[in-house]
Parts: sequence; C-alpha cells; structure tokens
Amino acid sequence: DWKAYMEEVEGFANGTLDYTQLKGDTGPLVYPAGFVYIFLGLYYATGRGTDIRLAQYLFAGLYLLNLLLVFRIYCRTNKVPPYVFFFMCCASYRIHSIFVLRLFNDPVAMAILFLAINLFLEEHWSWGCFLFSLAVSVKMNILLFAPGLLFLLLQRFGLLGCIPKLCICALLQVVLGLPFLLVNPVGYLTRSFDLGRQFQFKWTVNWRFLPEEVFQNRAFHATLLLAHLAGLGLFALHRWHRSKESILALLKDPAERKHTSPPLTVNNILWQGGQQGIVFVLFSSNFLGVCCSRSLHYQFYVWYFHTLPYLLWCTPTTKLAHMPKVLLLGVIELCWNTYPSTVCSSLSLHICHGLVLLQLWYGTAPPPAPHPPQPSRRPAVISKKAQ
Repeated sequence: DWKAYMEEVEGFANGTLDYTQLKGDTGPLVYPAGFVYIFLGLYYATGRGTDIRLAQYLFAGLYLLNLLLVFRIYCRTNKVPPYVFFFMCCASYRIHSIFVLRLFNDPVAMAILFLAINLFLEEHWSWGCFLFSLAVSVKMNILLFAPGLLFLLLQRFGLLGCIPKLCICALLQVVLGLPFLLVNPVGYLTRSFDLGRQFQFKWTVNWRFLPEEVFQNRAFHATLLLAHLAGLGLFALHRWHRSKESILALLKDPAERKHTSPPLTVNNILWQGGQQGIVFVLFSSNFLGVCCSRSLHYQFYVWYFHTLPYLLWCTPTTKLAHMPKVLLLGVIELCWNTYPSTVCSSLSLHICHGLVLLQLWYGTAPPPAPHPPQPSRRPAVISKKAQ
C-alpha cells in the first residue's frame, strides 16, 4: 500500500486537485484530505517515496509515540495490571507489521486519536475535538468513536455548549478539503467519505464463514448497521448514562440538571472522577463498531488492539479471572495472525468479541437499589453502659 499511497499523493504534488483523478496501484484515492497532506510530507521526506527504510524508521518512531500515548491513558485509568503491557508491546506480530513493515495510514490516524483522548482527559475539549477531526481526515474509521464523543460532549456541556466543539470538527474538515472542494466538491465528498464502499471478500478477517453472496448483500449490511445502532443505544441508555434522570437531560445545561448519582460501589467506580468514564465510553463505542463492521481487513486490527486490555480489565476482576482474559487476548491475536482467514478463525474472532461485550455489559451493570431495613418487632436491648 505504501507504493499506492505515494502514487496517490504524487498526483496532488503535480497539481491535480480533482479528487477523482488521484489514483494508485490499488485503485482510486478513498481517504479524506488530511491523509493527502500527511503522506505528501512523507513523500518528500523519503525522496518521493523511494527511501522505504527511512519511512520505516519514521513509522517505528510513530509506533513508540503511539505506545507512550496509550500508556499515559492507562496510567490515568489505573485499571490494567502491569504484566498485560508485555502483550501490548511485544506479543503482537501483526501490530508491528502494520506499523513498521506495511506503513499503513491506520496507525497515523490512531496515534492522532490517542493524542486527542489524552487531551480529553486533561479537560482540553476544544483541542481534543480539533485533533479528533484531524484523525478522521486521515481515515474514517475514527468515526466509530464519534457516538461516544458526542455523548461525552452532551454530558459535559449540554446541547448548546457542545455545538462550538462540533463546529471545530466540521470546520477543520472544510478547511482541509477546501482545495479539492473548490474544484470538484461532489468528487471529493463521494470519494473521501464513501460509506457504501464494497469490500473484497478475499481480505475479510471476520466474515470468512459466510458465503460471498451473503457478504456482499446490501440486506446483510443493513442488518449490521441496525445491530450497531441498537448496541450504541443500549450502551448509551444503560451503561454510559449513570444518572437516574432521563437521558434527554443531557440536552440541558449541566447547571440545570439534577445531580443524582448511584451509590459508590465496585460496579460504578468506573464513573468516579470522570476519567474512567471518558475512556470507557470512547473505547466501548469504537468496539461496538468493530464488532458490527461489514468487513475487517488485516490492517484494521490497529483500530482496537490497544483498547482491548482496558475493555477486558475495566470491570471488577477476581484473581482466577485474569487467565481467561489473557487467553481471550491470545485467541484474538491468533485470529488476526491467521492468513488467509478461515471459517474457524473468523468464527473464533466473533466468539471472542461476543465474550468481551458480555463482560462489558454485565460487569458494568448498575447495582440493585438497596432495600430499606425492616423495622424489628422486638424491643431494642439497652446496654448497661448506655444506662
């Protein structure tokens, strides 16, 4: 794909501003304008894309920066045991390949996204939204985090307060795409934000057990979309929203809401202090999108690999429950390292995703309301000291 990327941005370097004319070996350019600018910089830095070793060094640096940003998020949440970071750093051949061997644009988008999440944790929401939009402009998979981000913005600022943040996201997209929008706006929008694009069955990791005609069927795609929306709705209503007020209260100004919080227990400790809630909402929003994806290609593993430890360990864990969670990480890694994918590997991946979703749903369930103690019929015994 590196060669195709360089051919796509070379057309822009030569003055082509019609997005439909930017093409490479693998077909037409299908990423937004931020991708063009970033990889144009790499194009010039690597001698018009010929110095691949230098590009690999640059992506190795990006990999280390990405790990630093992820570690900082995990340090702030303080949920994952230290030994799990070994698997994140050293045990994934596929992630190392995506970053340093294949030079995909997915790691670039995810590194910018993790920087945005760090800013959200520091309560720098405007700058975080700016970087979130920049990540979207590199690759659209970042939009899987968008439902969670919208929920967080409404939670913190209300409807009127979150509009300026959304305007930051929209304005950056307009500014980045302006050179192409002025020449061929329809061509730019249909190519860079094509939500109906068909995927090739030979590259799918998650739906190999289906017949190809089912995989390409629009009704199947619509079913996945409905499942995605239903999952987001259920999590928003019952897992992200912890207040006893109606979820419509998020539209109000935060100062006008009734702040009714559930009692402090091990199940809802996630939401004390706010930072756990930010990470949980964003990571689970993305994971729901991955589970319902029309197709996952091998480079898409980076979309959620670094979030898996948090999703597995953010719920209360007994000593005996650590090994099944490590086993889940191992099976997911094995599924992504099976090439080409098989019926067994794709089914196993769905089973693992389902188990993660189940433990997220039941592990973060609100505690039952405590029953008031029944008054005793027997008279209270008064101690001699009290007498």
